[in-house]
Amino acid sequence: MNDSCRSGSDIAASTASAESVLAAKGRSFYWARHLLGTLHAERSTRLYRLCRYIDDLADEGQSTTLAKQALLGAAASVRSGYSNDPVIQDGLALMHECGIDADIFLDLIAGVQSDLEPVRMPDLDSLLRYCYQVAGTVGLMMCKVLDTDTRAAFPHAVDLGIAMQLTNICRDIVADAAVNRRYLPASMVGDLSPDLLLCPSGQLSLELKACVSSLLDCAETYYQSGELGLSYLPVRARGGMLVAARVYREIGVQLRARDHIDWSARVVVAPWRKAVITSQALVALPFSRFFWRYPARHDKRLHSALSSFPACSAASFLRYAA
Repeated sequence: MNDSCRSGSDIAASTASAESVLAAKGRSFYWARHLLGTLHAERSTRLYRLCRYIDDLADEGQSTTLAKQALLGAAASVRSGYSNDPVIQDGLALMHECGIDADIFLDLIAGVQSDLEPVRMPDLDSLLRYCYQVAGTVGLMMCKVLDTDTRAAFPHAVDLGIAMQLTNICRDIVADAAVNRRYLPASMVGDLSPDLLLCPSGQLSLELKACVSSLLDCAETYYQSGELGLSYLPVRARGGMLVAARVYREIGVQLRARDHIDWSARVVVAPWRKAVITSQALVALPFSRFFWRYPARHDKRLHSALSSFPACSAASFLRYAA
């Protein structure tokens, strides 16, 4: 279904609903969206609402069985191109409008489905593949939402998504452990049960801090690659995406300032700090090389974990994009 089949009131109501979801659950993106043009801001908001809805099907289901059924239903809707669910219906319309490959969205659903099983990440490559599924895919879809079809842009968009997800994982260790998920790789912290992450002390605490430090370093590499791809975006969108990336990156900066892990509270970027980051980013942006010039090439080593991942239905998409 596309927007030509929907009334103006339906589209307006859907957009208003998407904005309320973004304001409540995606404060960093809600802040940055105001820097986009009207059309791109509206599309980005709808995409966020769709992706958040899929995430909530897993996290807010009454049972694991019902959550799995809901995600299977969502995947079936994407394959068929039809749904009675208003959120997925609007998402399908957005995918049609922007030319988003259904396989990419199916990869996101597959990543969310994996969270319904006990999460015990074995190594960094596995973690990077998961980050691609649940966030790198969003970067790919954002390219289309922002009317960017240049293939060379896609790997950088994936990298920005991966960076943000790594930041999420470092911030939410305790919250994830409380629902039986351990994203920290066993190759870095050992094959720990998630309950051991809730209130660690002594040597374990030191090992966890070292792991978080390494993952934040890894995220920084992907942030840098993501920013290099901003020149492929429409001029106005570059500022919005840079601010979104820098605000999200600030979570990692604050984690480092708190000795890498804070078990007492979830790290949140205060509005005044967002304003400072926004001002600094926008003032420096016109003088940044990546604002005007395409990068020489994408570092394919950043996708080595993805290229041999047959579970990604869009893996070939990544190969030709790189």
